[in-house]
Amino acid sequence: MKYTLSVLVENQSGVLSKVSGLFSRRGFNIDSLAVGVTEDPTVSRMTIVVDGDAYLVEQVEKQLNKVIPVIKVKKLAQGEYVARMLSLIKVAVAPGARGEIMRISEVMGARIVDVTRTSMTMEFADTAERTETFETLLRPFGIREIVRTGTIAIEKGADATRKTN
Repeated sequence: MKYTLSVLVENQSGVLSKVSGLFSRRGFNIDSLAVGVTEDPTVSRMTIVVDGDAYLVEQVEKQLNKVIPVIKVKKLAQGEYVARMLSLIKVAVAPGARGEIMRISEVMGARIVDVTRTSMTMEFADTAERTETFETLLRPFGIREIVRTGTIAIEKGADATRKTN
């Protein structure tokens, strides 16, 4: 099962290295890792997706809480957060296929960000499941390249994960 962790860390050099080193030393695998500064410029948020059982995730949480620059670790409950990943997908464009690719992009909510005579690049931000659907629809046209961010997630509702919580 996949678990999503929201980790607040001090915004300083070397923190990402410490966190990823922890995973490496313990033999934990990271499915997705995204990091960005928060509304407080001294704090960054890491969204980490790990695949494993409840025991493994509990161990990951405990180990993360021991890393000095880590401020707070929160396991996000299934269905209680909104998650998205950004993808840039470059597709080959055969004569006559441009219109169909544009229709698929429009239906899926993708934005066309680059067009050449032989290719189109779409920007798509959505869930992992919808991203997979979009890729499946584009595959028959010939995907040339895919670039993805890691998953980012935020809890639903008015509560916010902050240093002071």
